Amino acid sequence: MPRILGVDIPGEKRIDIALRYIYGIGPTNAMEVIAKTGIAPNIRAKDLTEQQLSQLVHAIQDGKYVTEGDLRREIGMNLKRLQAIKCYRGVRHLRGLPVRGQRTSTNARTRKGPRKTVGVQRNPDAKKGIH
Repeated sequence: MPRILGVDIPGEKRIDIALRYIYGIGPTNAMEVIAKTGIAPNIRAKDLTEQQLSQLVHAIQDGKYVTEGDLRREIGMNLKRLQAIKCYRGVRHLRGLPVRGQRTSTNARTRKGPRKTVGVQRNPDAKKGIH
């Protein structure tokens, strides 16, 4: 299992697919990186040589792609900024509700979590007729 930028990429997958396991590299960026290095996109990740692996690392770093920890930190800071200025989006993030205008009376279970059923508390003296 080859390791690129601290991420174990699956050896059985083609390199154009395996590069997507790095956070911040999607299909387009993966193809750009492979085109820069000149590696065939259909080669399996386990068949890469050390030289090819280092070429991939250099292409990702030289391409100014924001990946892994830096990207996670940047996204986290953006959310913190929205929450700090108490804008609508920031408040929705704080409360764990949908941010982009979806309805919440029904659905929105992904953001809100499982249903919390609210039951009616019955008065134990109700049947006795005591008021």
